[in-house]
Amino acid sequence: MVETSNGGNLEEHEQVMSEIHLGCPPGFSGPHISKFTFCLPPLDADWRSHGETGSVQGEIELDKDGDIVVPRRPLNRSCCLSIQHNITSSIPNVGLQVWRAELVLSDFVLHKIHTSSEFEGIVSLELGAGTGMVGVILAHVANTVFITDNGDEILDNCAKNVHLNSEMFKYQASVYVRELNWKNSWPPTMDLENWETEKRFSWTSSEVEEVQGASLLLAADVIYSDDLTESFFKTLERLMSQGSEKNIFWVPKGAIVYPSLPEVLYLALEKRYNFSLDDLDVVANGYSRFQSYLKDADECESLEHDDSMPFFVGKPIDLTQIPQYVREYNRGNDIEIWQIKYVRRKSPSQ
Repeated sequence: MVETSNGGNLEEHEQVMSEIHLGCPPGFSGPHISKFTFCLPPLDADWRSHGETGSVQGEIELDKDGDIVVPRRPLNRSCCLSIQHNITSSIPNVGLQVWRAELVLSDFVLHKIHTSSEFEGIVSLELGAGTGMVGVILAHVANTVFITDNGDEILDNCAKNVHLNSEMFKYQASVYVRELNWKNSWPPTMDLENWETEKRFSWTSSEVEEVQGASLLLAADVIYSDDLTESFFKTLERLMSQGSEKNIFWVPKGAIVYPSLPEVLYLALEKRYNFSLDDLDVVANGYSRFQSYLKDADECESLEHDDSMPFFVGKPIDLTQIPQYVREYNRGNDIEIWQIKYVRRKSPSQ
């Protein structure tokens, strides 16, 4: 790690800026509130209320000309998301900014909301949430959303965005902003004696129990350094293995067992290229390190290592099939979304 002359780390002083913020006021670092617009399907409550204004159930309503009035589903609602963020930040605080991968993952979640009921009523966990945009959007349909990151400044900003956009949440949805440091153990230790003095982003035992039943994990732009990538996958294994332990079946030798809880991670990342002196070429080393943790479906079929060895299976999502719902950004060609599952092989002897 590079250090400055006064003993500080260079990463803590160097300022970086997301390309999403190019239109923000010049010379202004933040915090700044940007508006992001998109469409959402009507809430169930909207549809029920629309129907109640018409005929009583089982009774036909006629207009003044004697024609039958057919109830119509309300049109999609245009929504405006208010996101507080910094325009520049140090590298350890990049979660204070909005990044393209976060917006692409938001598009993916919005597409699921528009086209299926897959995310309705679920419990979900967002890792490295940054501004919390993705979790805020998901709260439109999910029952419980845990939005997590590390550091009080990022978490305070995330909590602010939850408050700014709470009107768009599903009725009675629970949204929690919690600290999750990937370099610490999971589940977090509970200091019950000092609970009253603990930070407001600490977990309760009931929250830990609930999040371990999450069926969906989300993460955006968390792959940009090797040590962080390693910590991320270690945390991911601890989280996703909970389901495997609860649901182990006796299956034919070599068959793959998919955990039921958590079911899947959707991870959005940007391939960042740098010139490498070792390779004498422009390479995306962080992306290559990320892929080294994954196996594809074809590779799984030919695995011959120890049966008890767990692994991650990754599959890229075809983004040409995901419309751009969020209007205020250019998607570009270097963003990918991966579907990741944690699997293990079990033999009958177990």
